[in-house]
Amino acid sequence: MTHAAAATVGPSPGTTHGAHHGPAWRLILGLGGNLGQPPRAFQEALAALAASHRVLLVSRLYRTEPEGPSQPRFWNMAALLEPAAPLLELLEQCQDLERRAGRDRDRVPRWGPRPLDLDLLIARGLVHRGPRLELPHPRLTSRAFALVPAAELAPGWRHPVLGATLGELAQRLPASGPGCLLGTSVT
Repeated sequence: MTHAAAATVGPSPGTTHGAHHGPAWRLILGLGGNLGQPPRAFQEALAALAASHRVLLVSRLYRTEPEGPSQPRFWNMAALLEPAAPLLELLEQCQDLERRAGRDRDRVPRWGPRPLDLDLLIARGLVHRGPRLELPHPRLTSRAFALVPAAELAPGWRHPVLGATLGELAQRLPASGPGCLLGTSVT
């Protein structure tokens, strides 16, 4: 993936602890969807992100059982990014990509079906608590569909609050139930 010139990364509104103030901070982005063709939506979203951020690695695709209302199974994956913008600008860019893919947060219930869901999951060594964003994602460690792809990309990253590595946390997940993995495919 291509890399545009990095912008200076500054603090976002909210409480932020950790090192994301230089041009080379890293973040794991979760991608999910269960309407239309999510794998294609993932490729398009990653290509759009690569125009202004560095996409370093992507995980395999995973099939997962949905959480929330009755709906089709999800596709999930993760990407390791080196963002060239502050956290809230990256969040806004991700939400814009979701809208362009057809997601309507006002009409679809929380945890309902969607063509594209982009979640900022964890940034190495960073804790952020604000009204629009929490990092690490508050439900990362309980969701196999987010944690397993993240651990595939960065198994040795330590959760900045819990202290355990992503690999260790992934091994603690239950093997079945809503949000658990059904299988993988090679990307």
